[in-house]
Amino acid sequence: MMIDAQFIASVDKYISNRGNNSSTNFDEPLRLFAMKYTEPTAFEATVYEPVTCMILQGAKEAVFDGKTCRSEAGQSFIVSHNLPIISRITKASEQEPYLALVVPIDLSILLSLHGQIIGHGASTSEVTSLGMQKADDDFIDAMRRYFMLSQDETEANVMGPLILKELHFRLLRARHGGMLRQLLNRDSHASRISKAIAEIKKSFKTQIAINDLANIAGMSASSFHEHFKSITATSPLQYQKELRLMEARRLIAQGDISISSAAFEVGYESPTQFTREYTRKFGASPRNDLGRIVIMV
Repeated sequence: MMIDAQFIASVDKYISNRGNNSSTNFDEPLRLFAMKYTEPTAFEATVYEPVTCMILQGAKEAVFDGKTCRSEAGQSFIVSHNLPIISRITKASEQEPYLALVVPIDLSILLSLHGQIIGHGASTSEVTSLGMQKADDDFIDAMRRYFMLSQDETEANVMGPLILKELHFRLLRARHGGMLRQLLNRDSHASRISKAIAEIKKSFKTQIAINDLANIAGMSASSFHEHFKSITATSPLQYQKELRLMEARRLIAQGDISISSAAFEVGYESPTQFTREYTRKFGASPRNDLGRIVIMV
C-alpha cells in the first residue's frame, strides 16, 4: 500500500492549522506526535524515547552505533530503548515538506499482548535497538486510521485505545520488531537493561555506581557493561553524560538560566569541564550554541 496523497495532505493541514510548522502533539487521548520540516536540517543530538515513526514524505538520516540509517517516505523505524542518536532531515522543501507521524511505545501494551504474540513474531536475522523497514500495508492502514481519529473526539475516546493496541501488535509482528519481542521476556538482556536505563534516567543528576546498576539488572558488572553497550551503543557512564548534556542544553535554550547554573543543575561540579564536554558533544560552546539550538524528537 502506498501512502496516499490525501493522507499526506491531511497531516500537513493538521500541523499547519495548529499554528506550528515544525511539530505538534495531538490532543488526548491520542498518543501521537507529528513532525513537519520545510527544509533540510543539520545533525542534532538527542535521546530518543521508545517510539515508532512512519515517514510520510521526505527523508531522514540517523546515526547510531557508528552506522548511518537512512529512511524515506513509506518506511518506519522502531526505537526500543532510550537511545542517544544524532539525526537530520535530508529531504524537505516548502512544496514537499518532510512529514512523519510518531507513536510512543508503551511497554504495558506490549506486555498485555505477550500471551498472544509469543513465538509468532516475524523472524529476523538481526535484533537491534534501532530497526528500520518499509512499512507494510497493515501498519500504514492502522496509522492512517489512528490519525483520522483526531477529527472526532468520541471516536478517539472509544477507538483510540483499540487502534493503539493494534499498532503495538503490528510492531511486535514486524521484521524490525525483534528487540520489542525480547522485551516481552522479563529475563531477557533487553528487559534487564531497560530497568537500568530507567534508573539512570531517574538519577542522572547524581553519581551512579556501576555495581548498583548491575544489581538492578541482575547481572555481574562485566556482563552488565557488555550488554548495556550492545543495546545502547555506549557505556553506562557515557549514557549518563549524554542525559546531563541534553538536559543542560534544554535548560539553556529556555533562556532563563545561566550556563554555569545549568551545569550545576544537571550534576556537573566544574563549569569548565561542562563547557569542554558540551563543545565536544554539540560542536559549539554553550554560549555559541544558543543561536542555533533546535529541539528535535
